[in-house]
Amino acid sequence: MTLEIGIVLAVLIGAVIMFATERFPVDVVAIIAMSILVLTGVITPTQGVSGFSNSATVTVAAMFILSTALFKSGAVVTIGNQMAKLFQYNYWLGICCTMLVVGIISAFINNTPVVAIFIPILVGAAAKSNISVGKMLMPLSFASMFGGVCTLIGTSTNILVSGIAADNGLEPFSMFEMTRMGVIFFGVGMIYMLTIGIRLIPNRNIENALDIKFGMGDYLTEIVLLKTAPSVGKSIEDSPLVKKLEIDILEVNKKGQHYIMPGKDMVLEEGDILKVRCNVEKIKALKEREGILLKSDLKFKSHDDQLPHQSEEKLIMVEAVIATNSIFEGKTVKEIGFKQNYGATVLAIRHRGELMRDKVGSTVLRSGDTLLIEVDRYKLPILRKLELRGRNTFLIVSEVDLPEYRTDKMLTVVLTIAAIITLASLEVIPIMMAAIAGSMFLVVTRCISMEEAYVAIEWKVIFLLAGAISLGVALDTSGAARLISGFLIDIVGSLGPIAIVSVLYLVTSLLTETMSNNASAVLLAPIAIAASIAMEVDARPFLMAITFAASSSFMTPVGYQTNTMIYGVGGFRFSDFLRVGTPLNLIFWIMATFLIPVFFPF
Repeated sequence: MTLEIGIVLAVLIGAVIMFATERFPVDVVAIIAMSILVLTGVITPTQGVSGFSNSATVTVAAMFILSTALFKSGAVVTIGNQMAKLFQYNYWLGICCTMLVVGIISAFINNTPVVAIFIPILVGAAAKSNISVGKMLMPLSFASMFGGVCTLIGTSTNILVSGIAADNGLEPFSMFEMTRMGVIFFGVGMIYMLTIGIRLIPNRNIENALDIKFGMGDYLTEIVLLKTAPSVGKSIEDSPLVKKLEIDILEVNKKGQHYIMPGKDMVLEEGDILKVRCNVEKIKALKEREGILLKSDLKFKSHDDQLPHQSEEKLIMVEAVIATNSIFEGKTVKEIGFKQNYGATVLAIRHRGELMRDKVGSTVLRSGDTLLIEVDRYKLPILRKLELRGRNTFLIVSEVDLPEYRTDKMLTVVLTIAAIITLASLEVIPIMMAAIAGSMFLVVTRCISMEEAYVAIEWKVIFLLAGAISLGVALDTSGAARLISGFLIDIVGSLGPIAIVSVLYLVTSLLTETMSNNASAVLLAPIAIAASIAMEVDARPFLMAITFAASSSFMTPVGYQTNTMIYGVGGFRFSDFLRVGTPLNLIFWIMATFLIPVFFPF
């Protein structure tokens, strides 16, 4: 083993550990790995930054713009609303049609925005149909993955592996090269979910009222300051309620005048009615304090449940999910400044399956976290605008009437995407140029602004791809890929190339359950190519094993971004994904082992 190989293997192991533990953001880990490889001389600076100009990276960036343009046109939500109506007649009809439609749409655009659009629609349908929301959302997420393996542009992973193949002198994937086998996976996946999978999803009837859903009944209350209260005559900041009991004052009612999210310098007076947030012990302490009258049984109303006679309610609650690659990821609620910047207060968080109501401000947010946000009903549009800037913030899922869609641009966007698919599939122009030209056409025709296009690109994914591609280059140029592939061949090579296909699928699948699917594909693709050279067989079957496995992650909520998105909203536990996803992963593994050599001969 040479020094270069040792450095590459050390960086590889370190990167995999950091990807899996999420101690640092995945894009940061990828760029650090690239920097180490350049600084140690394993790869040149030009090779280090080559990932940014790689055709796969550029194509993925353009596809983000196209997906966002389709999102903003309202085409997908129009279809989604029609699907929701089916649940009023029959759940099985509704879920079958929804999975089929979501899968088909996900075959042609990024599945993340598709799932983002359908989440609030299905949450609303679940409430109206009195069906557990989990039995709506897990089939939704899985269906988007079923569709993603049907075409080249179904997921960024497909485009990425195709790009790696081209960089190594192999034929890139064609638009519908994966379709025949992908459709079989799609069909088997749907049959499994409709016959077995849905029945394995726990029937948890999560309360639809947000205050109950987040267990806030004992944490929100209202108090009246009497003349003898120690806080009278003092500012909120100096009030014993804040300094000693550490109670959050959400609203002050002074003689009928409401002050929402009052400033710290507001002076409290006799007769003020304070809307506060605190735990049970602090409520008990409030009862014992002199000069404080506790108003009991205060009931907050979520935005979903407002009735006409409640229209004057100043504060409403909404539920929002931190998006994949959100700019809020890795920050605390306090650092984001919800109150100062958006006039809103985060009351509770569903964080990795745990409901958190204390120390909310200091909790580090991760993608998939669900926030219970209280906001002035007149400032809700501020949150809406923040949400609709792109998928780089959060998704409000407690209502389905998403505004500001550009329906007049719907036909233009749909026809443009259809033209891109047609031109690329007929190989008139490469997919990269078709995607770039299509994106710019949508900007020129004002289907999406250039600012929105910049926001639409998930830059964390782009930097992850660029950094990971450099690591793939290092694996190839240093000889580390040949070393690992030789080790793999020594173990199972005697069983033939089909065994290599099976092992590559299994390893990719397990890696993807714990870290980025794109990173898994980039790290294993050079090894697959090296193995094909050593065995003197076509690399296509090996690369397809990695491609299908990296886009089929069902066992954990962190293995694929759509699973992460539904995790908190559906009230899932980690074990729910293991229970439903493990049999499906095994079925797909067995299918891939025998079908890949049929559709992609050696």
